[in-house]
Amino acid sequence: VADTLAPRPLTPQSARLGALVEEILADPDLPSAFWGIHITDLATGERILSRNADKLFVPVSTMKLLTTATALDALGPDHRYATQLYHFGTTTPDGTLRGDLVIRGAGDPTFGSEGIAGDPLQRWAEALFEAGVRRVQGRIIGDDDRFEDAAYAEGWDATHIGVESYAPPAGGLAWNDNTLAVRFRDGRATVNPPGLVEFVDDVQAQRRGGGRLRVSRVLGTDQIRLSGAIPGGYRGTIVLPVENPTLYAIAAFADALAEAGIAVEADLVDVDTMRDPPNYDAAEPLRAYVSPTLDQIVRRINRQSDNLYAEQVFRTLSTSGSTEASSNRVEQFLRQAGADVSGLSIRDGSGLSRKDLITPQAMGALLAHMRTHRAAGPFRQSLPQGGGAGSTLRNRLGGVPVRAKTGSLEYVRALAGYVDGPQGQPLAFVLFANNYTTRSYEITQAFDRIVQALATGERLPVEEE
Repeated sequence: VADTLAPRPLTPQSARLGALVEEILADPDLPSAFWGIHITDLATGERILSRNADKLFVPVSTMKLLTTATALDALGPDHRYATQLYHFGTTTPDGTLRGDLVIRGAGDPTFGSEGIAGDPLQRWAEALFEAGVRRVQGRIIGDDDRFEDAAYAEGWDATHIGVESYAPPAGGLAWNDNTLAVRFRDGRATVNPPGLVEFVDDVQAQRRGGGRLRVSRVLGTDQIRLSGAIPGGYRGTIVLPVENPTLYAIAAFADALAEAGIAVEADLVDVDTMRDPPNYDAAEPLRAYVSPTLDQIVRRINRQSDNLYAEQVFRTLSTSGSTEASSNRVEQFLRQAGADVSGLSIRDGSGLSRKDLITPQAMGALLAHMRTHRAAGPFRQSLPQGGGAGSTLRNRLGGVPVRAKTGSLEYVRALAGYVDGPQGQPLAFVLFANNYTTRSYEITQAFDRIVQALATGERLPVEEE
């Protein structure tokens, strides 16, 4: 039974939709879970169903809805990042750049990112060569001071950090999604650019059959341990987070310069190790990379559930680039949306933190607010469609008029967004399930049945797994 209903009686249509959802939740075969439900008719303001809507839940990746909505409000859909290359020093007649080459990061998640056309570091290196540069002497500096130095938010699982490609560190200067490809050829592991990691290799090649390759890392170091067994002649690639995104970016730039035909005789320096960081007053950049617009970035965050993009945008919300200040910005926007923010815990922008705690009511208030927000179009368009190719709903809810953000971690599932009701009425729904230990697919299946019931006004039978 719903714990809270709208003060006035529901229309027959809304009452029927609420009853259908209650029937689905009453299925005795559903795994035991802590359910949070908030479903509203956005046209009439009717609360169709509310269960534990004022209780706190781990929202997992639906946290990205808060991040992207706040960013569209604070920065605007047309916002772009600019990453700049500076030279502080002299240029000799023979084409030698002496002094400091500085990459000044802006927190842009798209800089050198997979799926973005062209590598800006390669383009910069080729442009310098075309301008007559033949040698770089001095230092190549990476400036990541746009963000605080804490690469990870509180509450991230230690088993994700360091080895999972979906959990790379954030940084004021990011490149190539802050991930490193480790390629196996003829039993050897290599990376590019070289020298960024130290391999402790205890891999045994097997002549026949398969094997299991295990990858671990000493947190806070560039030491990667490879162990287990792989088939003889194995050729493959694994992707790992980098330890220091800033050094990664400038090492890649040094490599790009060399590839372009420019001799590099320069130390690689993270600005955090410098007593006197670069002074950009009156300085003009040599080159600049300008990102796609924020609405395109937000689309990738929500459709692909890109954690790095979400973390970078989240930190951009504050001038200090800190998670605490950005959390305050999100909370302020939720308050403007009419949400009760008391007791909420916002620790990151992606939802990987298990210390994130949000109520269904607060998420529902955000969805209602964004329906009439000036950025309503870009926000809604960023959400995965049912059956949408390349999105987290590609294999779910095909043909259903739904746009929603998924979320999943061990013992946690979430789905929140918009669906058109049987009469075309606009509905917003928030579905949270926490604290279960088995049969995640049944939780996901129940979510989908609820959304289908909201769209059709009918209860569909349970599909056999």
